Amino acid sequence: MSDRPLPPDAKAPEQVEWTGKFIEARRRGRWEYAARPGGIRAAVILALDAGEVILVEQYRVPLGRFCLELPAGLIGDEIEGEGALASAMRELEEETGYRAAQWEELGEFWSSPGMLSESFTLVKATGLTQVSDGGGTEHEDIVVHRVPLHRIAETVAEHRARGHAIDVKLLLLLGAGFVEDSAQ
Repeated sequence: MSDRPLPPDAKAPEQVEWTGKFIEARRRGRWEYAARPGGIRAAVILALDAGEVILVEQYRVPLGRFCLELPAGLIGDEIEGEGALASAMRELEEETGYRAAQWEELGEFWSSPGMLSESFTLVKATGLTQVSDGGGTEHEDIVVHRVPLHRIAETVAEHRARGHAIDVKLLLLLGAGFVEDSAQ
């Protein structure tokens, strides 16, 4: 815990303004933000195999367009008490058709902490074996992309040129290129 004093809004009571099945609008002091009801979190999978990464493309209604992303899913939305690793295993196979021999939890992260309280656990999956075509559940239409790591920047540019959104978590793969370019 920080030894810095907390701002006044930190001690204000939290109010739930609206609740749906998967999201809540909350207010604390002057701050408005979105949260997951019941503390639902997400698992995000960094699936690596032979110098390639597995990405997924799916339509995202809040964005009004397709989005290029790492495979991911909610923890415990289908199986009560499910942990991050079990969710990641289920989601990787469901969305991409791959199973992994090795799994490693890389930590908990927050993607937009000024607006969302949702966190995700990043899980690395290696030793991949394709067991199906993937594509998600009957309500999803996921396209699976197996992308060489050295082509990440080009792949992102290609998707942007088609009007696709790019999930912020892909900065994990682009970051070194951004830093190396600015260091010169």
